[in-house]
Amino acid sequence: MANRRIISTEKTILDRDDDDAASSSPSLPQQSNSTAPAVPMDVILKLLAFTFAMVVIPIGSYFLTVNTIFKGNSTYAGGLAALMANVVLVGYVIVAMNEDQTEQLEAKRKGSKKD
Repeated sequence: MANRRIISTEKTILDRDDDDAASSSPSLPQQSNSTAPAVPMDVILKLLAFTFAMVVIPIGSYFLTVNTIFKGNSTYAGGLAALMANVVLVGYVIVAMNEDQTEQLEAKRKGSKKD
């Protein structure tokens, strides 16, 4: 009896759970079948740009300075590469914070126009 087959007309436990969830919360809004991305395109482009910068700038600064500025001292060149990675990271945080503040200001402006 441990391996009981499910008849095709009988609902499985998962089907019963879906029916119970739908009937127990009729006040919840229905999910739309929109295919639009959840994240705006400009946010994705900023993330891609900073990802590219996080890869290219530290590695590029290392290889550009190891033989030209630091005369073969890879410790200083590595330190500069780590510093440049932190500069890119701080730049991303600043851009993200400004973007978040911009969205809040726009929401306030729309709220004041409605009143």
